[in-house]
Amino acid sequence: MKKFVFAGATAAAVILAGQALAQTVSVEIAPEQRTRIKEYVVKEKVPRVTVKERYRVGTTVPSDVELREVPADWGPSVRSYRYYHTDAGIHFVDPANRRVIYDIE
Repeated sequence: MKKFVFAGATAAAVILAGQALAQTVSVEIAPEQRTRIKEYVVKEKVPRVTVKERYRVGTTVPSDVELREVPADWGPSVRSYRYYHTDAGIHFVDPANRRVIYDIE
């Protein structure tokens, strides 16, 4: 009986882990595009956000962090996301769940 319970628990863990991976967003930003984004942030003097901690890719950004709309000229690969700018760089966020999906340092 214990073998069946253990096997069931293991199967459930594998299924849940697979679903979590399927929900992961993958974004690739070419080096030229990263440069263009950095130049825009400097030129437009995008204000830096002060955060209590550094939110890494996959973590959820609190609702008090203001997310900015991505300019159209940054390209279609990032257009549906939002971003915020900190001392540590530019951070792209999925607005549906406020998870960090990409960082430019």
